[in-house]
Amino acid sequence: MALLTTDDVLNKKFQPTKFREGYDQDEVDDFLDEVVETLSTLQDENVDLRNKLAEAERRIAELSTGQIPVVEQQAAPFEQQQYNAAVPSQAAAATTEPESATSMLALAQKLHDEYVRSGQEESEQIVAEARVDADRIIKEAEEQHNRVLAQLEQDRSLLERKIEELRNFESEYRSRMRQFLEGILADVSDGRTEATTDI
Repeated sequence: MALLTTDDVLNKKFQPTKFREGYDQDEVDDFLDEVVETLSTLQDENVDLRNKLAEAERRIAELSTGQIPVVEQQAAPFEQQQYNAAVPSQAAAATTEPESATSMLALAQKLHDEYVRSGQEESEQIVAEARVDADRIIKEAEEQHNRVLAQLEQDRSLLERKIEELRNFESEYRSRMRQFLEGILADVSDGRTEATTDI
């Protein structure tokens, strides 16, 4: 899997879900897994660079004490070999070893500083961008949560209003039905009284 770049993090677009608002949780989780893998790789590279730095410092210490390995002596540049052949060995050792140690020390220090600075900058940038992206996703989720809660509250208010209207309608309906039935009973009672009087 290719490592993420800052553009990948900044330009990442998630697919909206079909049946509810928000992003596909699996897609967001997969993307965060990629971010974690990238950070893990950078940490491994950082450890590797620190190990190389320790090895370079060890070699510099050896050079500064005059303990040059045989392999390095054989790998000296052609011009340096000619110079060593022309000058007596003790004098050559006295003049070239400090220069070689100093140049190796400067080169190792420069490489170390560049690797560490580059690794730290890249690591900090990726972590910062991942945090910004995570904060944005959390903010969007909170906004969606608040929208859903507001919609549910609105729906609840509407339902409560409808329930209240139905209760009022039921009360009025019962009252009218009672009045209607009482009217019928009164009519029936009046009719019986008149029939009895006529008899």
